[in-house]
Amino acid sequence: MRVSVLGVDDSAFLEELRERTPDPSLRRRARCDLLFVGFDERSRLARLGAHKDFIAPDGAVWVIWPKGSNAINENDVRDAALAVGLVDVKVVAFSPTHSALKLVIPLARRLR
Repeated sequence: MRVSVLGVDDSAFLEELRERTPDPSLRRRARCDLLFVGFDERSRLARLGAHKDFIAPDGAVWVIWPKGSNAINENDVRDAALAVGLVDVKVVAFSPTHSALKLVIPLARRLR
């Protein structure tokens, strides 16, 4: 599995990830199965469109943001995702301090 992580400063997560996949990248790379990307303010969510282009058609982008933030929230992430053609399929408590939303390309729009 090809995994990339951008803007996620969580050493425990990175250590756990390295135990599960042999080569997680701390840079964006083409055709990732999973891309974990951290955002701390809604204005940066416009970059989701570019991130979408780096995942495999059946891959996912996990957007991670601080819980309880006034600068970004779940609705901001969902709205930005819809604007670039992604849909949310799962929300989780990523850690005690962060939430995450899993975004995918809708099945009808995936290249076959």
